[in-house]
Formats: sequence, C-alpha cells, structure tokens
Amino acid sequence: MAALDALARRDYASEDLRLKLLEKGYDASVVSPLLDALRDEKLLDDRRYAENFVAYHAARGQGPLRIRVDLRRHGLQGPEVQEYLDSYPDWIAQLQKARLKKFGAKPATNYADRQLQARFLGYRGFTSAQIRMALGFDVELDSDEET
Repeated sequence: MAALDALARRDYASEDLRLKLLEKGYDASVVSPLLDALRDEKLLDDRRYAENFVAYHAARGQGPLRIRVDLRRHGLQGPEVQEYLDSYPDWIAQLQKARLKKFGAKPATNYADRQLQARFLGYRGFTSAQIRMALGFDVELDSDEET
C-alpha cells in the first residue's frame, strides 16, 4: 500500500522506491517481490523514469554529464542511461539557453569572459566539446586529435 501511495504522487526509480520502503520499516524479503510485481504491472518503470528525468533536467539547463551523475545517485546507470542521454534532441540548444539566462544576449567578447562562461557551463554538466562549439572556441586548436 505504501508503494502505491508513493507511486501515485510521482514516478520513482526502482532503487529509490526500494530505499523508501526499507526506511519505512518494511522487510527486504517483502520489498523485492513487491517491486517485481510493480514492474510487471508497468507501475514501476526505470526506463520511463530515466526518459522523464533526462527531459526534465535538460529543460532546466543541466547537461548530460551532470544528469548522468544524478541518475547514478538514483540507482540508474549503464547503457540504457547513455542511450537516453544520446537520444536527447539538442544539448547545444539547452546549453545556449542556460548561457543566455545567466549571461544575457551579449556574446563573450574576450578570453576571460569566455572562460567564465565555460566554467559555468562545465559546472552545469555540459561536455567540453559542446561548450567549445557553443562559445566559438576554435575546435580544431583544442582538439586532441591530429589530422
């Protein structure tokens, strides 16, 4: 009953719900079969949770690196998480929205401003390649690959 009450309010990752039920004092031997039954009924779905999590946090201006770490905290990791992160339509657009919200429409005019913005966007969880592309750093000079 406690599991259904929790799921009625919001979606949970399996690990989050398991920990919540254990904290409430339910025995682990009861919790595991209950979670399996909820998965069978599609009331508990880690795939759906990860898809919604990625979409929500990306819309809030967070990048793929930060979202991956947050999903790991919820007990979700591996190829499925990478699949959802890779399938997100446009990380660059989200990066530009986050930059615009924090720094305004005026582009960075000097190296110090670009570094400040790059640090901020790195903290938000965007990759260095995404940051270089969005801020106009010379990708060829910063690349580790030799042509």
